[in-house]
Amino acid sequence: MSHHTIIAKLGIQDTFQPVLSRLQTQTTEINFLKDTGQLDYGLGQALEGLSEFGLTPSDTSVDLAILAATVTAADTRISREQNAQDRWTREIALHVPMADPALWTGQAGLLSKLLNFLTGDRWTLQFHARPILQTELIGESVHERAVEPTSICLFSGGLDSFIGAVDLLSAGYSPLFISHYWDSVTSQYQSDCALRLQRHFGQSFAHVRARVGFPTGTVVDDEGENTLRGRSFLFFSLAAMAADAVDGETVINVPENGLISLNVPLDPLRVGALSTRTTHPYYMARYNDLLHNVGITARLDNPYAFETKGEMAAHCRERDFLRQHVASTMSCSSPQSRRWDPDENERKPKHCGRCVPCLIRRASIFSAFGTDSTPYHIPSLSAQVLDSNKAEGEHVRAFQFTLAKLADNPGRAKFDIHKPGPLSDNPDKIADYEGVYTRGMEEVGRLLNGVTTSPLS
Repeated sequence: MSHHTIIAKLGIQDTFQPVLSRLQTQTTEINFLKDTGQLDYGLGQALEGLSEFGLTPSDTSVDLAILAATVTAADTRISREQNAQDRWTREIALHVPMADPALWTGQAGLLSKLLNFLTGDRWTLQFHARPILQTELIGESVHERAVEPTSICLFSGGLDSFIGAVDLLSAGYSPLFISHYWDSVTSQYQSDCALRLQRHFGQSFAHVRARVGFPTGTVVDDEGENTLRGRSFLFFSLAAMAADAVDGETVINVPENGLISLNVPLDPLRVGALSTRTTHPYYMARYNDLLHNVGITARLDNPYAFETKGEMAAHCRERDFLRQHVASTMSCSSPQSRRWDPDENERKPKHCGRCVPCLIRRASIFSAFGTDSTPYHIPSLSAQVLDSNKAEGEHVRAFQFTLAKLADNPGRAKFDIHKPGPLSDNPDKIADYEGVYTRGMEEVGRLLNGVTTSPLS
């Protein structure tokens, strides 16, 4: 097992040298300040986007965004296979400059708990004072305030976020949409979805996008990591920075169906490596604790926590519009998985059709509309026997395994929902969590009716 230390720097004149918590650790310094004095790695782009609407965030929320970007650097550029004894749990220490290091030092324990739960790693965090800078890190916007958002809304380009946007706009709200991306596929879908919304509702709306990420080689001699378990910490923190700039008590809408939010593991192996916790209720509650503790008057809220994806689609306030444009959203966990396919037509990014997000998506569209216009690499799941030893059938078989267990013992659902993490923040909602889990699995079960999997290799 290799221990890693990431030291965030603000400019080449930042000479801070931390006292390392481990003698044996691989140290990586990341300079977050460009020569121009602007923040790098997409954070400056996010601040610029806010500034264009006349919005200026506080030091506290910008510090949170810098912390989140540092977490993202560690999460995406430190390989689990190379650095973890069990090929999963990494040990990572972060040193981050803050405007008020004492404030953040008081939250180090909560942050470790939050990040440990989210990514499955062991995080330690230390904070120190920002260096004296030649220019202000956060320039006051020179533009007149152009928006008065009723809320902030995450906008990923996925089906759930598209439904969330449609519901807010059709109800007459004026949300400020926040997007982040790293690859061109995500960027394209976000732009396309936003354009379709603007055309349909006949209005332009506030939308801030930022390309936040770190190139290969950020951590020397490391191939990087693609599980991306910490991605929602960055997404939430960019939204919190926007909410802080809006000022006042602001709700951050996190549109996510209840089944994927709980993300109950489909088999024992999925508890760690394959079960994400990006919008799990326990994690979101701890993040809200963090916002409160540092004085950011914003709150995460998932309005669809007790709806399946199919119910979200069926109950959408603009159902016909959604049905017409559902294929323009991206839900797949690996849309570029076939980029080396010898068939040129198959190299174009599109839904694989067989990963967990794709299966839940297909089930929801089938449940809500009966037909699905989305192009998938596997157009029909029932056209052939799917090899459960390969990617084409692995996740289908995992769903079938859990569905069979639920059919044999429906009462196990009340225990299954606790496997990904505690639900103690909402003890009066346990029955609702059980209900959305059961109904969500039933949606997938109807999709997989007649689908056959078998170990063929």
